[in-house]
Amino acid sequence: MRFQEDSIDSAGFVLRKDEVLTVILGGGKGTRLLPLTEKRSKPAVSFGGKYRLIDIPISNSLNSGFEKIFVLTQFNSYSLNRHIHRTYSTNSIHQKSFVEIIAAEQTVSSVNWFEGTADAVRKVLPYIREQKPKYVLILSGDQLYNMDLSDFIQNHLADSETEISVASNSVPEDRIYGLGIVQTGENGFIQEFIEKPQDISQVENCRQQDGSFLANMGIYIFNTKTLVDVLEDLSMTDFGKEILPKAIREKKVKSYVYNGYWEDIGTIRAFYEANLMLTDDIPKFNLYLEKTPFYTRPRSLPPTKINHAIVNQALISEGTILNHCEVHKSVIGVRQFIDHGTKIYNSIVMGLDHYGYFDRRSGKIPNGIGPNCEIRNTIVDKDCAIGADVKLLNLKNYTEYEDEYIKIRDGIIVVPRHTTVPDGYSI
Repeated sequence: MRFQEDSIDSAGFVLRKDEVLTVILGGGKGTRLLPLTEKRSKPAVSFGGKYRLIDIPISNSLNSGFEKIFVLTQFNSYSLNRHIHRTYSTNSIHQKSFVEIIAAEQTVSSVNWFEGTADAVRKVLPYIREQKPKYVLILSGDQLYNMDLSDFIQNHLADSETEISVASNSVPEDRIYGLGIVQTGENGFIQEFIEKPQDISQVENCRQQDGSFLANMGIYIFNTKTLVDVLEDLSMTDFGKEILPKAIREKKVKSYVYNGYWEDIGTIRAFYEANLMLTDDIPKFNLYLEKTPFYTRPRSLPPTKINHAIVNQALISEGTILNHCEVHKSVIGVRQFIDHGTKIYNSIVMGLDHYGYFDRRSGKIPNGIGPNCEIRNTIVDKDCAIGADVKLLNLKNYTEYEDEYIKIRDGIIVVPRHTTVPDGYSI
């Protein structure tokens, strides 16, 4: 159920929604998502044509009734900070609601920047205490899921002994090596936690009956007193690597199993596949749920204009102009211009921040994608100018490659932001 003014758990305990404070971690350097994170943090990367990744956890929190939100930012934070300010600064659903940025800062007591997930929360404890929450909900800023977080809270409250709750999701064996794997007892309390196992033998006893494993989603609930306690050891900087393995030996740590879609956007391949999944007839991650909308920056853009174009299984964002072109199983961002004769397959085109000009008679390549291009298995970052007769096909099947115009990562062609690709370029 969604929280309104308050909620009552099975034991009759009344929880006011303003007793829960949400802290969203703005992400580290995001090196595995380069070049998309060269000039922006992971949560600021465009997603689904019109959103940013950060919109997902913020929307989950707001939709669940938890409207006091801190977003912790550090690396390449300008784009993220600007988006949050433009999108959520006027949030006034209730008087005590807010979405606020806390940037990494040097203080009298600490001259270092955030050094890990736990260290980031530790450094903002003074701001957390000011809000006087009973519970702190910690979310990641770069994951895809649509969770009713009030169910997560209710599960936490169902047993009065619970001090920490960890949201977990079933994953197949081939995904365990980059995640934290948990083993639970019959009562749901975590008995063992293995962060990023190196060998299957380390987690064989964690295997479930269907062969899958429960993975830590990086989503936590802490009783505020417990959070303060576990952060007292200054040598522990990360929740998954250090805090949780120790906490399960000393605290009551409970698992909450979330059975819905969840994806940690950690690599170019994961980002690419998550976007293209949105074009499926029935996508695993559904943007079209009326009761749990995903919020983003409102824009005053004209409708999409389609002139004799063929569009099949695609997301076309507002303000886009498609002229006598073809778009197949692709995601097209806002304001994007695609000229005649161009064919786009299995690609993500992030769109334009400004329309610019479309007239090629000046001799300068206009913003957008020019005529007679063919683009496959490609991510075109924002504000790129693609010339005429450009072929982005990766004909030699490079896994890793780069030149002055494109970079190939995980076999996916990436055109970095603000790149101009000249007429006739081919890869």
